[in-house]
Amino acid sequence: MNEFAYTSDDFEEEAQLLKILGHPTRLCIVRGLIEKGGCNVSAMQQCLKQPQPTISQHLAKLKQAKIVATQRVGVEMIYRVENEAVIQLIRALF
Repeated sequence: MNEFAYTSDDFEEEAQLLKILGHPTRLCIVRGLIEKGGCNVSAMQQCLKQPQPTISQHLAKLKQAKIVATQRVGVEMIYRVENEAVIQLIRALF
């Protein structure tokens, strides 16, 4: 009988990435950022119809997981997806 050549520890990073993306709002944010190329929290709030603090909390988790990055443009923070593996995953899903 063949045994697996991997253990669950070998997939910890990928599992955490999928866990972060597993929330419907975060998945929607990431997909929207990929499609638009980036935007600020106010634009996301209008689109998602959710309170700004809620969106900011989701963005903080995405930023901590290194899925999104920010760029200051004047007084605004523009969020973009800069994780190529996530971009490929979202394109495969949708």
